This record gives sequence, C-alpha cells and structure tokens, in this order.
Amino acid sequence: MIKAKKSLGQNFLTDRNILEKIVNVTTIENKTILEVGPGTGNLTSFILNNYPKKVFVIEKDNLLAERLNSNFKDQLTIINDDILDINENLLFNEKVTVFGNLPYNISTEILSKWIINLKDNFWFDHLVLMFQKEVANRIVADFNTSDYGRLSILSNWKLNIKKICDIKPESFSPRPKIDSSLLYFSPKPDFYKIKDPKNLEKITRIFFNHRRKMLKKPFNQLFNGDQRVLDRLKIDLNLRPQNLDFDTYYKLTSEYENLRS
Repeated sequence: MIKAKKSLGQNFLTDRNILEKIVNVTTIENKTILEVGPGTGNLTSFILNNYPKKVFVIEKDNLLAERLNSNFKDQLTIINDDILDINENLLFNEKVTVFGNLPYNISTEILSKWIINLKDNFWFDHLVLMFQKEVANRIVADFNTSDYGRLSILSNWKLNIKKICDIKPESFSPRPKIDSSLLYFSPKPDFYKIKDPKNLEKITRIFFNHRRKMLKKPFNQLFNGDQRVLDRLKIDLNLRPQNLDFDTYYKLTSEYENLRS
C-alpha cells in the first residue's frame, strides 16, 4: 500500500462519484491530456476510459511514478519531475486539457506560474483543477468581497473561471482537514495587454499589503500622487484595495509600465 507523503502535500482522491464528475467536466475523447499529480492513478484510470488521444502525467514522487509505469505501461507518457521546474510552453506542440488534484502546499504557486508564463497562444484549452476550498474561494472572488485579492486579480486576468463543486474530506485518503473545490478554467479570447506580468504582481502586492487602509498610501508609493492617472482611471483614493475591480488593476499596471518606459 502506498502511503501519502505529507511533505509533498499528497491526498489521494478515492471517491468514484467525484472522479466521474471530474472527467465529465470537459471533453476527453481524442484530446491530448495532461494530468498533474496523478498519485496512485485513480483519476488516470477514469481519464483513460474516456478515449483520449494521448495522456501525459507529471509525478514528482519516484515511487508513485514507478507504480504508474507498472500499472499503465505504454498508455501514458510519465514525466517524473517537479511541475514547478517544467516549461509547458516547450513541452507540447498542441493544446492540451489539464486535470490536476494539485498539492495544497504549492497549488497557488503552480497556478501563478502558469498564468505569468502564458504566451498569447495558450498551451492549454481547459484546466480542471482541485484546490483547498479557501484558496478556490480566493481565486473566484469578485471585487468588494473579503476573499478578493491578488490571487483573484491574477487568475481572472487571462482566464474565465467557474466553480464546479465542493468536495468533502471523506472523498480522499488520507482525509485532509479541510474541504476542497473543483474549478474549471478556460482562456479568455481577449484580455488586457500587460508587458510584464510581474508588474501586475507588484502592483497588487503593494496595494493589498494595505488592504484595510485607503488607497492613498500604496498609490503614492507607486505613482507619486500622479493626478493624471487618477483622472484617467477615475479612482477615489478614499476606497480600499478590495473596492477596485479587476480591470482597474490591469489598467493601473499598464499606467505603471508606461511611466517607466
């Protein structure tokens, strides 16, 4: 029996009803599939039963990678590596559909890395990903809510996001202490052009470091009180960071880049 490694954030999904629900979120037949963190291969089996064109899996754990190789033989291309070290833009020559029960300890890091490194021609057509429920709530949050923040703004920049369902701890082995949520992501046909996504990260970090305070301090730190920017974007400095919508943060990033070009 394979024992989950806490250091790798492993919780294996075992609930067949949830596994069935996951593979029914989007079309698998004749598609190239990437599964991140397949673990013991429970979801992998369901994916293979839906007639994919090809299946890649990325599994960091050496023991699990060996088990997957033994159980599935030539049905998979197994990449025994750390997902954070892989450049997906170079790995595939066609768009892939991604499934992942992401390790909770690095799930936001994985998603952020994918978004920041995205080229205009997306390497995926859909993402079906599981997160800790608290993290998922931050990803799908809208402005003027307590969950809205840096992760919401980054995630919604290039992606449409839909929550599929919440998943209880008893669906996993070992049971996590928290609920999980399944999210579905698809590329936006149009999104605000930003030269360097790291500037969006910087803008949101500085603003949300003061999320309980009014906008004046972070705005002055970044723009030196430039009234022209305020007028163009119609920003009220008496508001708080969570009161600005997604587009305002993308426009602020663009203004910041223009000031430094």
